[in-house]
Amino acid sequence: MKFILSAFVILFMFSCGKDQSTNDSPKESIEINYVYIGDTELSETELNEDLPIDEVIQIRFNKPVNPSSAQESIALLNDNNEEIALTLTFFNSNQLIKLNHDQLDQNTTYQLIISDDLTGAENEAFEEVQYSFTTLISPLVLEMIRMDGTEVNPMSRIFDVSRTTTIELQFDTPVDVKDINDYSTLTSGNLTQGYTLTQSSANVILFTANNALDGYTKYSFNILSSIENRIGRPFDGLSLEFYTEVDASLKFPEITDNELLTLVQQQTFKYFWDFAHPTSGLTRERNTSSRVVTIGGSGFGVMSILVGIERGFITRTEGVTRLKKIVDFLYQADRWHGVWPHWMDGDTGETIPFSSDDDGGDIVETAFMIQGLLAVKHYLDSTNPTEKSIIDIITTLWEEVEWDWYTQGENSITWHWSPNYDFDKNMKVSGWNEALIVYVLAASSPTHSISKIVYDEGWARNGNMVNGNTFYDITLPLGNRDYCGPLFFAHYSFLGLDPRNLSDQYANYWEQNRAHTLINSSYCIDNPGRFVGYKQDCWGLTASDNHSGYSAHSPTNDLGVITPTAALSSFPYTPDESMEALKHFYYIMGDKLWGEYGFYDAFNITEQWTASSFLAIDQGPIILMIENYRSGLLWDMFMQDSDVQSGLNKLGFSY
Repeated sequence: MKFILSAFVILFMFSCGKDQSTNDSPKESIEINYVYIGDTELSETELNEDLPIDEVIQIRFNKPVNPSSAQESIALLNDNNEEIALTLTFFNSNQLIKLNHDQLDQNTTYQLIISDDLTGAENEAFEEVQYSFTTLISPLVLEMIRMDGTEVNPMSRIFDVSRTTTIELQFDTPVDVKDINDYSTLTSGNLTQGYTLTQSSANVILFTANNALDGYTKYSFNILSSIENRIGRPFDGLSLEFYTEVDASLKFPEITDNELLTLVQQQTFKYFWDFAHPTSGLTRERNTSSRVVTIGGSGFGVMSILVGIERGFITRTEGVTRLKKIVDFLYQADRWHGVWPHWMDGDTGETIPFSSDDDGGDIVETAFMIQGLLAVKHYLDSTNPTEKSIIDIITTLWEEVEWDWYTQGENSITWHWSPNYDFDKNMKVSGWNEALIVYVLAASSPTHSISKIVYDEGWARNGNMVNGNTFYDITLPLGNRDYCGPLFFAHYSFLGLDPRNLSDQYANYWEQNRAHTLINSSYCIDNPGRFVGYKQDCWGLTASDNHSGYSAHSPTNDLGVITPTAALSSFPYTPDESMEALKHFYYIMGDKLWGEYGFYDAFNITEQWTASSFLAIDQGPIILMIENYRSGLLWDMFMQDSDVQSGLNKLGFSY
């Protein structure tokens, strides 16, 4: 009995002790895991700076909260101790609270207070927490730019802007026109231009230039980012670059179209006459060349002398005297198996290397020269002793070209041979490019002819030079690339070789050259690269100088460079389109583009660049193809040659 009583007492005391321990233990508290405003997590111990004014505040707890207590215990106060209205939304079983509010004030300090009145869902206690943060200063935002009433994107190329444009600048908040005026500039190159700003409305500033802007000129209207020092708000700044429309005023008095064609030929002829090398009479490579003469360009030059005589720019006696000087020099100049180099010294006739391994014969440049000499041969009078002596030298030079030797015994012609590098360069003359005349002359040679198989396999690639694709709804017969490449392909071989009725098994060459030209023109009008100035009366992509050097410009190598020879040398194929371009180049752009020897080589309005150069191989086709368009003179002379006729027959041409 005593044992039972003792056990009862012990059990009673243990039970009472357990209950007392349970009742007196503290309840678990509720805590904050994090507080975010937008993407920024707030620190409880530091001032949180530059927070957005329109982002939701998120509070995450470690346990669910009592929503009613949350409504009473969470407050947001501004720096005037005024409470900001909040709307609370509960998520994740009341562990996440989102505080929605109206947009906060900029550059203001706020206190987010979660008081100890907050309780958990099971009545857990919470210890008060406060967070301090400042709101950022929102930037001044340029919401819209309109030029001439049309919205523009300052990140894209803007061109054809009116020379009296009005620019409307619309900001997101009110601005002061004086602030914008004090921190803005209008420049063109290194020159500052005058303009006026007016306040159209609280948020809108209007820009007008004080005077009509120059045509085809790049301007930059800038608002400096340092304006934030004045307005107390960040601003990214503005650099609005734009190009004005053309100044359509006539730069020279209007004359008839025929007079204009004659003027262009006469002015361009001066390059080959006045600027010819004094010793050799040959044509210098470019207007900065001294002793460097070019064989291909000189081939164009001898043909231009015929135009000069026929058009009355020089007398026949003057022309014949110059031709005699030229052929005499060519006879004693460097030749390798009858082939001249690309460049030579105009004083000595010695080779000047065109590149490190091109210091010998150039069969393509030689073909351009022979084409010109054969035209001269049939222009001259064999009954006149002086002219007969020129004819005889031309015949010798023609017959000494070893076209067959440049095949290396293969069914193709190799472009170069060097006394130092032999055929190491090993560049094949293969179509479609500017060198059809090489194979025509090689087949025509009375002494060193090639067979038709060399033409078919070497030039025509057994038909693989056929294109047949359509560009701008125009079918392109030949060409190993889209759009057919630079336009000189349609010029160089056809200065003497008449394409009007020329056909073989691969193409009709009139259709080929006309299609090539129209595709080139259509591409410029389409202007997929959004270059400045490209349009119906300003077109033409071909090899020329450019703002960075030299390149064979084409639709697949478009750098924004228009080269006048492209359109002007295409007169036979596209007389209407070429005349439009000629009038634009002369009347509209002539104050910048017309020089001592005709039109400068090229221009790029996008880059604000115009060449100061004249190149023989670009100036020559202008004179010659305009003449072929007007009279067919060079075609008629060259096509008279019985050797050429035999060669065309051998290759299967009709003409």
